Amino acid sequence: MDRSQNESDDKYVKALMDISSAITSDLYLEDILKLIVMVTAKVTGIEICSLWLIDDQSSPHMIRLKATQSIDPEYVKDRSLKLNEGVVGYVVTHKKPLLVKNVLKEPRFKEKEMAKKLGLVSMIGVPLQSKEGKVIGALNGFTAEPHIFSETEINLIRAVANQAAIAILNTQLMVKTKVIQEELEARKLIERAKEILMQRRHKSGEDAYRWMQKRSMDSRKSMRQVAEAILLSEELE
Repeated sequence: MDRSQNESDDKYVKALMDISSAITSDLYLEDILKLIVMVTAKVTGIEICSLWLIDDQSSPHMIRLKATQSIDPEYVKDRSLKLNEGVVGYVVTHKKPLLVKNVLKEPRFKEKEMAKKLGLVSMIGVPLQSKEGKVIGALNGFTAEPHIFSETEINLIRAVANQAAIAILNTQLMVKTKVIQEELEARKLIERAKEILMQRRHKSGEDAYRWMQKRSMDSRKSMRQVAEAILLSEELE
């Protein structure tokens, strides 16, 4: 990481632009996470970059490894931590960067055997934080040589992390909105199909719905697919 200041700044600006473009793209969340870790690793020259997200659907809440540019099976394996666990937990709960000169001497760092195997030495961890201050995860970087991160490096990596948080939250909102929209559309289709069955077969609303449920289970198709088939048959008659 001994490149000149101007070159370093230019690369970070390019990284922010790449991640910014992801915010308005049609990329899926998994693609955006991969882009973030790859861009961060490339512009900083760190050995391994990893991105962890808080899983607020689990009880208790956990932090899960979601993306890394590393291809080593030891690092890529499925991993999760409690909110108060490890260096990642510290970054998330304290909402501030953590700098470690040597992870093998850091009590909070849990995976020392893995660090020895992969040759990881220094580490920086920064929170993924929205404009409103909500922390959704952490971005970690490891170097293969001892390294003291400068104030400029810390601020620039934080800028990347904050931009990444916007991209992630935006994508999650888009997915959630799409799911809700599809659910509402499915309900409308099911209601229309139910009315057709009530008229055709002189069923009550409850019986018509149960008939569709059974058809869905027997055919291993969704209720929406069953409803669409009923509506199509109505149009063909």
